[in-house]
Amino acid sequence: MVLTVGTIIDHERYGQGVVAKVNFTDYEVYFERSGKISILKTNTDYKIVEQSEETYDDADKIAFEDVEKTLTVILEKYNCLNETIPLGDRWTGGKIILQPANSSMQNKEIPIETFFHKIVMLRDRLRVLEQNINSHAKLSDEDKINMQQYITRIYGSLTTFNVLFKDKSDFFVGTGGNRNEE
Repeated sequence: MVLTVGTIIDHERYGQGVVAKVNFTDYEVYFERSGKISILKTNTDYKIVEQSEETYDDADKIAFEDVEKTLTVILEKYNCLNETIPLGDRWTGGKIILQPANSSMQNKEIPIETFFHKIVMLRDRLRVLEQNINSHAKLSDEDKINMQQYITRIYGSLTTFNVLFKDKSDFFVGTGGNRNEE
């Protein structure tokens, strides 16, 4: 079946999304968890949730930019896009200095906001990985639990960086489950 703009699909890997553009060989789909993904027309790893009956001739076509803006507003409204996590006030404007043991080599300075952004992005990608594992149709429950344990251990390894977060609710939590680690 040919998908049309506005059709809502449920993809095995990416979850629910809305078809935003129909190209010659693929569909551009905006997914709640993964953002914009191109899906080949030959791909059958999805089910149609709600088929859009709209068809557009050249005079009635909606500009892709308009669809993109509208979807962004909707996804932001329902908190489906990455949230802004505040850096602890004491670190704002600071920098990380990496000092090599060899004194003939130069230090490397990184703005702490840049480093913090990478830590938050890592956390967001771990969460998406976690969601993909938990919703994977072909993994057994035992496999899901085993993989989930690795992710929990990764979170535990990252608790060192909790000192950077402003709010304790944003902390990494490992197997101990204590959000008060700092």
